[in-house]
Amino acid sequence: MRLLLVEDDAELTRRLSAALAHQGFAVDHADNGVDAEFMGDMEPYDVIILDLGLPQRPGLEVLKNWRQRENRVPVIILTARDAWHERVDGFKAGADDYLCKPFHVEELVARVQALIRRSHNKTGESLQSSDLTLDEERQQVKLPDGKTFDLTGTEFRLLRCFMLHPGQILSKTRLTEHVYDQDFDRDSNLIEVYVRRLRDKLGKERIATRRGQGYIFIEKSG
Repeated sequence: MRLLLVEDDAELTRRLSAALAHQGFAVDHADNGVDAEFMGDMEPYDVIILDLGLPQRPGLEVLKNWRQRENRVPVIILTARDAWHERVDGFKAGADDYLCKPFHVEELVARVQALIRRSHNKTGESLQSSDLTLDEERQQVKLPDGKTFDLTGTEFRLLRCFMLHPGQILSKTRLTEHVYDQDFDRDSNLIEVYVRRLRDKLGKERIATRRGQGYIFIEKSG
């Protein structure tokens, strides 16, 4: 999954980016409201973490502008602990969740994961699709026979994307946009490599190829 972190505090950005990347997220960053608004409209983010106290353009204005343009990307706003009115204004503007500063990084990660699951109508602490269970904390996948595989960062992000979109044709371009950050070479054929690796672990029948279109994650029933 790919997210946008909008924060002008360089040290906080460094800590959050490292923690989120460790949890299997591809992280882009903006340190002002103007760049954030543009990136949020142009890139297909799964979640945006939005600080409200931004230079050039306030975060609340950025959020309002997204929603006015029917941009429905899930947004978690960051506010000062005593700024209760900002939380209220944020929800009115279309925020999906909020977190008060200062906060524990672990709570932010948990909220991001929960928001992604909720936005895809998934429930529970782990991501499940048919008879597979994806442990987001350990970055492991559990098969129906109980066998567990550790996943590399890219394998984890790719499988999470598949499991959130079962039965849908996902093009290589779309997968690349959700698995890698903005600095990644979009012409790379690495998606094919990692699909093959997932097939080796899950079984070849789990991910079907649609020639000229992309891939489909197959859910098993029963």
